[in-house]
Amino acid sequence: MGSAGIQGPLWGQAATDWAERQEPMCRPLWEAMFKAAEIGPGTRLLDAGCGSAGACVLAAELGATVSGLDAASSMIDISRRRLPQGDFHVGDMQELPFEDTSFDAVLSANSLQYTEDRVAALRELARVCDADGRVVVGLWSTADKVEYRVVFQAVRDALPAMPGGKGPFELSEPGVLEELIERGGLKALGSGEAACPFEYPNFDAFWQANVSAGPFQAALRSVKVDELKAAIRGAVLPHERADGSLHLANDFRYVVAVH
Repeated sequence: MGSAGIQGPLWGQAATDWAERQEPMCRPLWEAMFKAAEIGPGTRLLDAGCGSAGACVLAAELGATVSGLDAASSMIDISRRRLPQGDFHVGDMQELPFEDTSFDAVLSANSLQYTEDRVAALRELARVCDADGRVVVGLWSTADKVEYRVVFQAVRDALPAMPGGKGPFELSEPGVLEELIERGGLKALGSGEAACPFEYPNFDAFWQANVSAGPFQAALRSVKVDELKAAIRGAVLPHERADGSLHLANDFRYVVAVH
């Protein structure tokens, strides 16, 4: 089973909550990536790992011709409703259903880290990007710049067995993503960061938004809901304000690449 076969059911379990409550908080990252990719009127754009088309809608407002791909069919259903003129597909980043050089700009925002073979995925992003186009990959910055790290740690600690892999910040250190990009057949042109604070009116709103994410859904296969909720409640308590609202400051980084 490829990465899409694993990730699709996880991220599709609560797609509406993700689309309405959590995904919009990445808007500053999308906008920074748009600028890096030089997106404007007439740009042929692919969002690989598009989720529920939050970024795609904004790109269309800039005049781009938008295509999107995601592993979760329920996310793509939402995408098609939000942007009927877009070209959306359910699929795997490692096997993109597009012709060579189909796009002027290819974005991957918080999706590459979930692929089974990251170099293969990057080669696909390179393949479908025009020779004069740009590929922009975005993900979490280093752990010291991400207050959400306490949530990741709480989930990890709640699991009965240590999960595989090197964790959510595996690709975050400077040079790591760049090296992968080079292996994928592209040349890293530069990088940048974007601040994406996660803000919620109360813990219940936080929980509803975040439990929709794939890693939470994976954890709930082996941890009881009440146990996981209590663990995360304790982890985010230091970020609770006097009025009960929660604020977690986070930075994301992105790398721009060309052929």
